[in-house]
Amino acid sequence: MAAAASRAVFSSPNAMVASSTSYLPLHRQRPRFFASFNRRANHCDGSKSHGANFSQLSGCNGFADATRSTDLVNMEYADLELTYKLPPQVGRVRTRQHVNPLSSKFSVPAAVPDWDVVFKNPARPLVVDIGCGSGRFLLWLAKRNSDTRNYLGLEIRKKLVERANCWLKQLTLHNIHFVYANATVSFQQLISSYPGPLMMVFILCPDPHFKTRHQKRRVVQKTLVESIVSNLASGGQVLVQSDVYEVALDMKNHFDNSPELQHVNIVETTSFPFDEDGWLLRNPMGIRSEREIHAELEGARIYRRMYVKRP
Repeated sequence: MAAAASRAVFSSPNAMVASSTSYLPLHRQRPRFFASFNRRANHCDGSKSHGANFSQLSGCNGFADATRSTDLVNMEYADLELTYKLPPQVGRVRTRQHVNPLSSKFSVPAAVPDWDVVFKNPARPLVVDIGCGSGRFLLWLAKRNSDTRNYLGLEIRKKLVERANCWLKQLTLHNIHFVYANATVSFQQLISSYPGPLMMVFILCPDPHFKTRHQKRRVVQKTLVESIVSNLASGGQVLVQSDVYEVALDMKNHFDNSPELQHVNIVETTSFPFDEDGWLLRNPMGIRSEREIHAELEGARIYRRMYVKRP
C-alpha cells in the first residue's frame, strides 16, 4: 500500500512533533471543542490547571497542562517571533469561525497575483495550503525553506489574509504569499498560472459542516480534487487531515478515487507508521497546524492520509 514519494516538500521529518495521546474514539468532537477554547485544561488526575506557564507544559500528553490551547499555539510558533501590533488598516482581527463558501460573495475567482512581484523566484516548486487559517503553519515552513520552495496560502476569511501578509512582511520572507480566495472557485485559475511546478497541497482540518444539508459546503469536492490532481506535478504530494473521522473519510474517498494518485506513507527515506486503514499515526510535517494543537489538547485523534502523483 505504501510507496516512496519521489519528492518531498517537508522540512526535516526528524523535527516532527509526535503525540502519545490516548485517542477518543468517535467523530463529532469539534462542536464540543469550540465551547472549551478558553476553559482551563484538566490534568490527568482530574484537577484543574491554574496559571500554568510554558515551563510547566509537561503532563500526561506532553502538553496537556497548558492553561489554554492558544498558549500552546503561541509556544509552538514562538520562533517566528511575530508581533501582534498590526497596522490600522488591518485593525483587530475577529472573524467568523464558519463561513458559507456557497454564498454569492465568494463566487468570483480571486485575481491572479503577479508572481514576479510576490515571489523572489516564481520558478521554484510551489506548496499550497487550502484553508490556511492564520497562516502561521505556512510561515513556519516558508521560513525554514526560504531558498528552495514557494508557499501559497488560500483563505476565505479576509481579515486572516490581511494579517498573514503583514506577518510575512515583518519576517521579510520573499517565498510566501496569502490570497483571499474561495479555493473551490479559485484554485484552478490561480495555480494553472503559476510558472513553476506544484509539488504539495495541504488540506488540514477543514470546516466539517456536519449537517447533511451543509455537506455540499465542504471544501473537498470532486471538482477541486480534479483541479488539484491535474495541476500537481509528477511526484507531487497531497496531505489531508482532520480531527473529525467522517470528514477525513470523505476526503479519503474523494482522493482514493483518483487513479493518478497513490496512497503513501514514506517521505524521502522516512517511513511513518499507519494503522490498518492507512491513517498516518504521526505528524510528518515538522510542525502541527493550529487546529491540530487544539484538537490534540482535547484528546481527539488526527486522521491523516498522504498521496503522491504517479509518474
